[in-house]
Amino acid sequence: MLQLDWLRSRSISSPAHPALVWREHTWTYAELNAAVDELSGRLAAAGLREGQRAAALLPNNPNFVMLIHALMRLGVTIVPLNVRLKADELRWQVERSACEWILGDGSTSAQVAELSTRARALVVETLPAAGSFLTHPFDLDAPLAIIHTSGTTGHPKGAVQTLGNHFYSAIASAFRLGTLPDDRWLLTIPLYHVGGLAIPLRCCLYGTTVVLPSKTNFDAESLLDDIESYSVTMVSLVPTMLQRMMELQPSPPALPRGGRGLFSLLPPGEGPGMRVILLGGASAPLPLLEKARELNLPVAQTYGLTEAASQVATCTPEQTRAKPGCAGSPLMFTSVRIENEQGEPLPPGEIGEIVVSGSTVMREYDQNPDATAKTLRNGALHTGDLGYLDADGDLWVVTRRSDLIVTGGENVYPAEVERVLLEHPSVWEACVVGVDDIQWGQKVAAAVTLKNGEQATGEKIQAFCREKLAGYKIPREVRIVESLPMTASGKIQRGEVQKLFREEIKR
Repeated sequence: MLQLDWLRSRSISSPAHPALVWREHTWTYAELNAAVDELSGRLAAAGLREGQRAAALLPNNPNFVMLIHALMRLGVTIVPLNVRLKADELRWQVERSACEWILGDGSTSAQVAELSTRARALVVETLPAAGSFLTHPFDLDAPLAIIHTSGTTGHPKGAVQTLGNHFYSAIASAFRLGTLPDDRWLLTIPLYHVGGLAIPLRCCLYGTTVVLPSKTNFDAESLLDDIESYSVTMVSLVPTMLQRMMELQPSPPALPRGGRGLFSLLPPGEGPGMRVILLGGASAPLPLLEKARELNLPVAQTYGLTEAASQVATCTPEQTRAKPGCAGSPLMFTSVRIENEQGEPLPPGEIGEIVVSGSTVMREYDQNPDATAKTLRNGALHTGDLGYLDADGDLWVVTRRSDLIVTGGENVYPAEVERVLLEHPSVWEACVVGVDDIQWGQKVAAAVTLKNGEQATGEKIQAFCREKLAGYKIPREVRIVESLPMTASGKIQRGEVQKLFREEIKR
């Protein structure tokens, strides 16, 4: 299916509407389209052509947003790279994705130069003068991006996402959460993550505004200021982000009318306010959701994957308040079913693998036919995640199959144990993993961080768990650490946590 260029079409229908806000700068859709035209011409003059692949190594800034639109305009597949990766990790992804180009800006020029032996390196500020370039309709079947999975274990896999994947994902998300002309979406998720890349594409299709954070790295205090200063109505967060931002906020009664940051909620008809806090990327602890409900925050819990162009199932804020912990029903154009190990559908309430079908499912894993064949079967995405559907058809995500702990023949779901650990008055964060054990096959182990000023011992935390969990679910070892290892998108790196316990065993 062919379509007009999304940004060019939007610049005609909404030329004066703000498209992009960053610090003191604002670009209207007409201005953003002109800037992208200029960048497209300069990239074409440098040699980029339709059908090629270009790696992009930039932080979340206007250059990156414009580059996404420019590469789409040229028909070049973008391969966004994580700026936190080391040189060897970046080289592997550039080579694996067969990129002809590696693009960066002034902030990443040194890293880009290191990769110049693997692909032709370009820095956007030093591109040649703009040349002419061919415009072509957007083909929804064409590849838009290759997004690498988080890579918490082993090498990451490159999910090939089409324009159609993101087009239908944008429509389905709008049908679930709604879209308003004055919406402003704060882009807190890295643009090399599917949840980040989706935001400028969706806002372009909706005709709404992208707000880039003032600081490149996550800073809870700064984000709260951005939400207030730029009249943000939507924000995407992972649970850790929300938790840290909530800790910095006074309770609503202490706030002036209208509130600040997450609490910038105004009565209907009296101006913009926070409308949706889209919460995903990791399992949200129930205490966090209950606290958000007490504060009347408009949290919309969601479940999604890189391989499905972000959202699969989402609760509205009202549904999240009614069913905390539920991921909601599948979005339009998407179906979800739960299967046992024989591939047979399971009835409501029974835990099995979450299998996703629909228009948002990726084309393939790039240059990885074995992984593709294992994950995509008859067009359905076998996620490796475990969950169940309730009587209403809503999805509840239990854990990833790879995270499941089997101890003495009993299944232990880390999220269940983590929820109990987070109920302990001294515990701030928790990660539960399985560690190899000669007697039981695996034993349950937990790494926790403590709240500021709180003290606790592993033994006391275990005693707390003993009152709330079956014996086989109680962590046999609890380690108190200063911080938990996180991916760039805010997910806990369970593989790194497991290493903590393996290293302790070796010693």
